[in-house]
Amino acid sequence: MAKPPRVRPLPLRGLLRLNRPADIWPKPAFSAALAMAVPDLVLLALGRLDLALYTAAGALCALYGHDRPYAARARTVAWVVLGAVAGTGAALTCAALVPSTAVLVLLAALVAAVHKVLCDATRIGPPGNIVLTFVTSTMFFVPQRIGDVPAHLGLVLAAGAFAWLVCMAPAPIRPHGPERIAVARALEAADRLLRAEPSGLARARHATAAASGAARRALAGAPAHVAGPLHRLVLQAEAALAGHGGDAGQPADRARALRKGEPLPESATPPPPLDAPSGTLADRLRPGSPLLPAGARVAVGGTLAGWASLAVGSTHPYWAVVTAASVFQANTTLSWQRAVQRVVGNLLGLALFTALLPLTRSGAVAMVLTALALQVGAEAFISRNYWLGTLCVTPMALLLNEFAGSKPAAQLIGDRWTDTLVGAAVGLLTCVLVTNRRAADRTEAALARAREARHAAAAAPADPGPHRDRLAAALVELREAADVAAGEWWQRALPDERVAEEEREGHRTLAALAGRLPARATAA
Repeated sequence: MAKPPRVRPLPLRGLLRLNRPADIWPKPAFSAALAMAVPDLVLLALGRLDLALYTAAGALCALYGHDRPYAARARTVAWVVLGAVAGTGAALTCAALVPSTAVLVLLAALVAAVHKVLCDATRIGPPGNIVLTFVTSTMFFVPQRIGDVPAHLGLVLAAGAFAWLVCMAPAPIRPHGPERIAVARALEAADRLLRAEPSGLARARHATAAASGAARRALAGAPAHVAGPLHRLVLQAEAALAGHGGDAGQPADRARALRKGEPLPESATPPPPLDAPSGTLADRLRPGSPLLPAGARVAVGGTLAGWASLAVGSTHPYWAVVTAASVFQANTTLSWQRAVQRVVGNLLGLALFTALLPLTRSGAVAMVLTALALQVGAEAFISRNYWLGTLCVTPMALLLNEFAGSKPAAQLIGDRWTDTLVGAAVGLLTCVLVTNRRAADRTEAALARAREARHAAAAAPADPGPHRDRLAAALVELREAADVAAGEWWQRALPDERVAEEEREGHRTLAALAGRLPARATAA
């Protein structure tokens, strides 16, 4: 007899706990601040600060791609800029031609759903879809004449091009800095694995495998004189994953040396073939994809949140759309956590905005400088906990509205708080009603792929390296799928025992394969 679906509890403990800051937070923080500052100062000199909302749409693209090697970063940020221009163009055109506010809310929610699905499918990384959704949703409600759309899009494109240059500026100085950081992260994860208590071993193994896979992908386009020695360090990190990684502290020491830019040891060892790709973009968007329920949640939840906001009298319904879109995470439990964090962060952010009003309304220069400081603060804090980052994001979003002209502070604060509560509540309700029943199917499919990869690796007669890579990637995917399904509501009983057993057998196979790798590759 099949077990009935389980309703997962929604935890409160640890929701506001502060984490360690992201290791590269200054890069996106100051890149975005510079990308915003130059256009803002130009507009300020021209007396057209009312156009800053359009340049901000392009400048915020500087938040993306900082965890990627420069060749991949160039492509990533270029696509983000083009996406921002396309989304803004559609939004401004609708703002000029569609008179119904309710229809604009629907259109904004549909575009937000597209952002969610595409950003998840391309694995674009932080800040993901939410910045594009914020920019585009705002533009749907900016008073617009159709004849002004090309000029305004030109501002978005120009600011985006400058943001691209800012993101690429460090390349001549540290051309392989991102690869070094990726490998350092793998070594640091290995060090935490070596220090882990028995209760935390499973999570530490997953973190090490994921970081090692990311490091291998980062080395894809690196020249041999860089990829060779860095690959040896990745193998050392994976030795800890396999169960014989040396003493705790050694990987951390090597990671520090990488981050400090110390010379790499010479190595003639070429990097092995990369992990097999997990499928094309079309494969990840096929019918039945686990990404599609998330898009449906954003479309339905964003629309209902915006309409509810209109019903209670808010004049900024797009804030409710953005709140709902930001709430939707990989599963219901994570969405609950994000909703609580956003409500807390927005409340404190509104208090900060109120405290800053005398300064920001003292002059245009003070307003611009405050917005830039808040941008840096948002990136500095958001990796500590989402609520802490939104403490800065909230007043910054309100200040962007102020660039076009001051509005009654009470109305701005009231609308923001109302839309936050409405968006969070409707978003959570949508998570419960629009269930992701495919999460369990994804876990079963990941189980099958991990088992197949394990058998193929164990039977490999020759070089086990490629088989080991595929097995490591399959185990990472299995853990991610199991975690998503474990936090989903109304989910059928999950194969927890089989997942745990497959992970144990998979890591035992990795340990056995480590002894068959070439000696020159496993040497310290």
